[in-house]
Amino acid sequence: MKSSVKLTFCRWDLIVAALILTAAGVLAAGYWGRTLAVGSSSLTAVVSAGGQETDRVRLASLSGAQERTYSSNGYTLTVRFSPDGVAVETSDCPNQDCVHTGTISRAGQSIVCLPARISIQLTGQSGSGDADVVIG
Repeated sequence: MKSSVKLTFCRWDLIVAALILTAAGVLAAGYWGRTLAVGSSSLTAVVSAGGQETDRVRLASLSGAQERTYSSNGYTLTVRFSPDGVAVETSDCPNQDCVHTGTISRAGQSIVCLPARISIQLTGQSGSGDADVVIG
């Protein structure tokens, strides 16, 4: 006859499980604390016209809202940069999609004005934690 092995739960099992959970908690707190500390300080707006980068604005370095004007392909856009995000205030393009996009504030978001061939993309880490992955 074969005898079956009985597994018993002892006090050392609890100690090892508690140590593993504590280590996991410390590592998770360190990771999330570092991610939140970075926050929007590394969020940068990259402005491109006709496929060429024309301007780069670090949002955390702004003390308040700042407006800049960009012209390309016969159209002019007025863009508002602030620590909270980027928005196209006015444009003389026919469809106004860039104005209707609103304010972008997370890494990976972009505003595109096709007639003017101007794009504004946010790069870096936003620290908002809204999305797990941004593709595109």
